[in-house]
Amino acid sequence: MANFTVWALFMFGVLLPTLGDKHSLYYIYTALSKPLSLPGIHEFTAMGLLDDREIDYFNSQNQTKVPMQDWMKEKMQADYWVKGTDSRRSKQQWFKVNVDILMERMRHNKSDLHVLQWRHGCEVEDTGGVKFLKGMDLYSYDGEDFLSFDSSRSQWVAPVPAAEATKKKWDDVPILNQYTKGYLEKECVDWLTRFMDFGKESLRKHSKPDVYAFAKKSVSDSSKLTLTCLATGFYPKDVMMSVRKYGTSLPANMLMSSGVRPNDDDTYQMRKSVEILENEQADYDCYVTHSSLREPVISKWDGKCNDCSEEKVQSVVIAGVVVILVTLVLFGVVVLKHRPTFCEFSTSLFCSCCS
Repeated sequence: MANFTVWALFMFGVLLPTLGDKHSLYYIYTALSKPLSLPGIHEFTAMGLLDDREIDYFNSQNQTKVPMQDWMKEKMQADYWVKGTDSRRSKQQWFKVNVDILMERMRHNKSDLHVLQWRHGCEVEDTGGVKFLKGMDLYSYDGEDFLSFDSSRSQWVAPVPAAEATKKKWDDVPILNQYTKGYLEKECVDWLTRFMDFGKESLRKHSKPDVYAFAKKSVSDSSKLTLTCLATGFYPKDVMMSVRKYGTSLPANMLMSSGVRPNDDDTYQMRKSVEILENEQADYDCYVTHSSLREPVISKWDGKCNDCSEEKVQSVVIAGVVVILVTLVLFGVVVLKHRPTFCEFSTSLFCSCCS
């Protein structure tokens, strides 16, 4: 009975303001096997992310570690940036050597582009005191996991055969694994706590989500609608969203979810969608809970389809055009002019660092 009471209080938002906030500190390094003549794309980049906000940055062109938040610039001493720059330059050389080693080991052509990435850091929960949740030390090659550290066993994990040699080499140096475990569980947490304290006004702000429910024609089935729940503008990023029918949450296997994604103003958004019959008259709503709210936000769907009327207008116009064309053809006054259609394709390099 006690467990049910806690669950009920949580669902109705009573406990939300007292829930602990999760925070993370990650460093992401990305090295390309060769330079590219594309704006903003560098042969080597490194960045620090505190709660997904960029706090420092380095690239192979500028060769300097710089602050990306005003409070980082104000709080960190000059020697922090000098030492950080030296460290980034050293890692740049390490990556340059090792991306060549991996290409050779994989028997990859050096004329092709290849990407080596490293992500390491930690996550904590702040409930008045900082509690370590998990650490991550992960290498990837061409977007696929290559080598990761298992803190519980203090060993490296090789998901692909090509990583076995590196795993064996690193596991044969116990002090290296001890340092890695210590960094993830202690040193990283210390830095995270310090940064949280420096940027607490910015990091601990809470922004309430705006919640919308709307429907459009399904792209896969003309007899159905895609009903979407959108929550946007919230911070921090932990959020719970349900798509409900007559007040009952639909199961996850019926829904399509975007996951939590960043907006361009340091807030987040999330979408969940479900396919429903076009003529369905059921009551649907979006139910959202968040640490910024004292009670859940419920946004009801108004039963309308946003683009259905437009589709009907287009159908009438098309039908009218067809009638006119047929009439003109019968009288032999139609001249068809064939013009080629040109499609422009643009490609962009996206270096995904998140695992």
